[in-house]
Amino acid sequence: MSPKKITVAFVGNPNCGKTTLFNAFTGANLKVANWPGVTVERKEGYTKYEGIPLTLVDLPGTYSLTSYSMEEKVARREILEGNVDVIVNVVDASSLERNLYLTLQLLEMGKPVILALNMMDIVEERGLEIDLHRLPEMLGNIPVIPVSARRRTGLDILLHAVVHHYGEVPDEKIFLYNEEIEDKISQIQKILKKEYGEEHGILRWHAIKLLEFDQTVQEEHPVDLKHIIDRNYEIDIINGKYAYIDEIVAECLLHKEKKAAMTEKADGFLTHPVWGVPIFLGIIACVFFLTFTVGDFLKGYFEVALDVISENAEQLLNFLHASTWLTALVVDGIIAGVGGILTFLPNIFILFLALAFLEDSGYMARVAYVMDGIMGKVGLSGKAFLPMVLGFGCTVPAIMATRTLEKESDRKRTMLLTPFMSCSARLPIYVLFSQMFFPNCAMLVAYSLYVIGLLAAILIAVVISKVTKAKESGMLLIELPEYKVPNGRTIWIYVWEKVKDYLTKAGTTIFVASIVLWFLLNFNQYGMVEQVSESFGASIGHFFVPVLSLAGLGLWQIGVALLSGISAKEVVVSSFSVLFAVGNINSAAGMSQLASALGGYGFGPLNAYVLMIFCLLYTPCAATIATIRKETRSWRWTLGVVVFQLVLAWAVAVVIYQVGSLFL
Repeated sequence: MSPKKITVAFVGNPNCGKTTLFNAFTGANLKVANWPGVTVERKEGYTKYEGIPLTLVDLPGTYSLTSYSMEEKVARREILEGNVDVIVNVVDASSLERNLYLTLQLLEMGKPVILALNMMDIVEERGLEIDLHRLPEMLGNIPVIPVSARRRTGLDILLHAVVHHYGEVPDEKIFLYNEEIEDKISQIQKILKKEYGEEHGILRWHAIKLLEFDQTVQEEHPVDLKHIIDRNYEIDIINGKYAYIDEIVAECLLHKEKKAAMTEKADGFLTHPVWGVPIFLGIIACVFFLTFTVGDFLKGYFEVALDVISENAEQLLNFLHASTWLTALVVDGIIAGVGGILTFLPNIFILFLALAFLEDSGYMARVAYVMDGIMGKVGLSGKAFLPMVLGFGCTVPAIMATRTLEKESDRKRTMLLTPFMSCSARLPIYVLFSQMFFPNCAMLVAYSLYVIGLLAAILIAVVISKVTKAKESGMLLIELPEYKVPNGRTIWIYVWEKVKDYLTKAGTTIFVASIVLWFLLNFNQYGMVEQVSESFGASIGHFFVPVLSLAGLGLWQIGVALLSGISAKEVVVSSFSVLFAVGNINSAAGMSQLASALGGYGFGPLNAYVLMIFCLLYTPCAATIATIRKETRSWRWTLGVVVFQLVLAWAVAVVIYQVGSLFL
């Protein structure tokens, strides 16, 4: 009898293509990146096969099912306590030896297991072969299905196996440990069955975990085993599994002696202990070159479109005899604010496209490895640098990615450092002011801000490590995936998600902020004003002038723009557009108009650079603040982060302006 519905858990090592396979089935646009630790939560999607509803659960990438890391705990809890009917163990066929350790652990858990051999195309490219008849035999005759998540092949066969092998629990003794361990497992099983009456499949798994001194199992199954267990047998059990894996590989993997020479050769260059960091900085510089050159070429079309929309909107409103204030709100407030941000879309698109290529090619995992030595000296491992790299895209998922760090102290320190990475929301600020005031070296000026953010994070980490006396982190254990040609669909999902977020923000946060700002600049307690200097906005801005003047930012308009930027950093640009009544702020005419208006107040290149530094370092956006609060569960700590970054930004801006004024 066919089941009414089936819940399928996708389990596998990091970088095995598990989430890409999950996306192929569900169409879900989840984050897919070529480094460990991106999927840190339970993700769920739905599909059907032969009329049977399937609930697919994407679990965090994990190498084993112990209870040491966050990923292991989440995956194990879902399998044991969730409603999982079938486990699809996604295996990187090109790294069979490493992946099978998790497979053997899953087979001991008493659940139906189907092996999805992913990346078979890489196996073929290396001249390797896998015996698809002998491999299932050595794994207890479970279904072994070759698939390609990238090429979307073998998907129907995999779902067919899920539906037709539903309920088939693998043999609990696929392989045996040495005689001593097997004897102890047998004794413990009898005691557990007497005490808890559990079924045979899970009994063996619990017995093995008790021999390994697994803390969670010991707490949940407190039985007296002193007469059986005289020491921790974890190493013996691990060695037993790997001994059997060696047998499997010897019998099932042909031509194993062929190595991935290209990857090893490339790593000798890209992960060089001396040149690794300069190469990373050089690659990021190339990303910026593309962002400015290609992005600026494309944005010209957006500027023309914005001019047309603005003119037609104004003509339409005049034709409809709309009131003067409504016309000004739509044209000078909404279109100028939101439209000005949308003209930066080509730059944002190129940035994310370049980052997506770097991630999916396998390079970004090397960045953590390269930075491990530097991070270790400040009490963190290279693994902490992974969330920071994510911060170049968006700080919110970067903060969430700190969950992969085992220590709470490491997580909090990384959360403090991550906002100093220049997220994409700051890019419009850099592009606008660098092109306005540094037209001959705009790319270098913007690039310097990314480097300064990175250096600021490292220096702050050094200070914190000295104050807290944090010890140097232990050795980094991270998988360096094979280099591969980036997958077009994976890149499309990544870029489209980021662009969609940008457009959504333009249509919501920036839209609302532009309207609110327009009203603040055109009204006071007595009604609509003719002079902006008499508005609510001017009153608010004047409050910040005395403090910001020390940093060369003593214009009330700048105070208002920075305050509005807390809602979203892009709003700083749209605020300048509304504050100075610049219709198409990213066009040559718009930048000339804004530069002229600012120049009238004595605002020059030094002021512009200080403004960009301030925007780099000051309080993160509201979404990031909310995420920090959610992750730390502490308003006190969150507010401490906000105040710290605000004070730091002001202090650095003051120093740069005061010192710079002596020479310029």
